[in-house]
Amino acid sequence: MSAHTPAPPSSRRWIALALIALAQFMVIMDTSIIGVALPKMQDSLGFSQENLSWVFNAYVVVFGGLLLLGGKLSDILGARRIFQAGWAILGAGSLVAGLASSATVELIGRGVQGAGAALIAPSALTLLMMLFGSNPRELTKAFAVYGAAAPAGGTAGVFLGGVITEYASWPWVFYINIPLALLALVAAPLLLPSGALAPHGSVDLLGAVTATLGLGAAVFAVVRAPESGWLSGSTWGVLAIAAVLLAAFIALQVRRREPLMPLSVFRSPNLGAANLAQVLLGAAWVPMWFFLNLYLQQVLGYSAFPSGAALLPMTALIMVGMVALSPKLFVRFGARTMIVTGLLLLAAGLVWLSFIRPDGNFWIDVLPGSLVAALGMSLAFVPSLQTAISAAPPQEGGLASGIVNTSYQIGSALGLAVVTAIAAAAGTETLGDTVALTDGFQAAFRTAALIGVIAAVAAAVTFRRPARTVEEVPAQV
Repeated sequence: MSAHTPAPPSSRRWIALALIALAQFMVIMDTSIIGVALPKMQDSLGFSQENLSWVFNAYVVVFGGLLLLGGKLSDILGARRIFQAGWAILGAGSLVAGLASSATVELIGRGVQGAGAALIAPSALTLLMMLFGSNPRELTKAFAVYGAAAPAGGTAGVFLGGVITEYASWPWVFYINIPLALLALVAAPLLLPSGALAPHGSVDLLGAVTATLGLGAAVFAVVRAPESGWLSGSTWGVLAIAAVLLAAFIALQVRRREPLMPLSVFRSPNLGAANLAQVLLGAAWVPMWFFLNLYLQQVLGYSAFPSGAALLPMTALIMVGMVALSPKLFVRFGARTMIVTGLLLLAAGLVWLSFIRPDGNFWIDVLPGSLVAALGMSLAFVPSLQTAISAAPPQEGGLASGIVNTSYQIGSALGLAVVTAIAAAAGTETLGDTVALTDGFQAAFRTAALIGVIAAVAAAVTFRRPARTVEEVPAQV
């Protein structure tokens, strides 16, 4: 990581952490706040049922595809500068998405939002390490707060989306970002260290383009497969294009003197394992809240506000688990045990949800499974995130931040694409038929549960030796 200016005094660092946590909360909330609003957006903008997930994926694919670039820019141009640029772009994208009168404009706005988030997320992690990296005990607390902000933002977004959709209108799920972006732009120079410019460095724009287009093509092929056919030439043609683009990205990283993602970084112990856990964690968790929202509204008949409120217990449990429980257990049991246990609990909660009924109710069909899944998420997320950051060499902190954020977001996008395709084949395309819809949602939860089990097995195998504990995190960044 580049040299940086001294961190603010201790009293200001915790206020600065609140701003950093807000950034993480917001960029993840923007993946979920649209969940409750999806049915109204579908009616207003003319989305088909199978293409509705692109309101989510347009954001996540651009977000995930550009995160490595955001991390690299943070190291070269200074984390605070990139942090501020990201908020400005996110605010502009939010305005476009809120004003959209067609599906095409909506997706453009969501893509611009994703580009802004791709600058915010890695620079926020870099700033956190700049502020707290010299004090391992404070770093433990900072990671706990930051870690809680991500899944809490995802789940809280569902509730806020319900409130906004019920009492205002769906465009306000985007407009809410604008005053927060302005607040961040004003507060950042007052609270955050600037970070010195790197003495040298170049930006691998071609690598960023090939990565983003390759990931986008892969998600597009999976989302469109139920309509065009899994064995059709168009599906396999787009998958082939995705494979060529991603292979080109890898080739560029091998040949370039200053690649966007130096492959040597994965030689760090457990960094690859932690990022794989983040990929699969996102692939299991995000489809859960996406389809749980649709089940509550399209089958149980909840309106927007009650649907969002129904998931508040998950938010509360995640925040308690992240801040009060996970850090202590991580120090005692280590990353491997925590991640495997958390993923198995997430899978167990999804199995419970897979037994939802057309005439079900919240207390039996939704609450128990969602709470077990939330507990699993709170146990697995912080250890995998912290391992991914602390396993990388200090000078590659921005890169590690970009990689771990990319892992989670691309796992979310591909996981949702696969689960959406399976759910559509099982019945979710049959709007108005609660039995058929429930069959599709059951298939979605079963698939997500399977991903959770695979993730637990992968974590058990790939974490071959204990990850460094919090106390062993490098003291300087």
